[in-house]
Amino acid sequence: MSLSTHVLDAVTGRPAPDLALTVEQCDGSGAWQLVGHARTDADGRARDLLDDTRPAGVYRLTFDTGAYFAAAGRDTFYPEVSIVFAVSSPGDHHHVPLLLSPFAYSTYRGS
Repeated sequence: MSLSTHVLDAVTGRPAPDLALTVEQCDGSGAWQLVGHARTDADGRARDLLDDTRPAGVYRLTFDTGAYFAAAGRDTFYPEVSIVFAVSSPGDHHHVPLLLSPFAYSTYRGS
């Protein structure tokens, strides 16, 4: 399964660079296991977050938005953003973008 993300800062209208994130998989009993981590690049992207051997299942991307906004000298209502999504076709590429501001965020399944 391949996984990528792109984080845009809606307030500045620019990518969100150097934002730490983790990827976890639900093990079926409700517990989460860390399967990857990264930081966004200068364009706000993190590519190749998982290797191609990951199975179908439920995954969680967690973005350390509190540290990102603190580094920029801004307050935020959301110290972290977690996006939980289900993968039924592990052979497909999964792109999960995040549009971020200090007091709101949105996401969708990208291509």
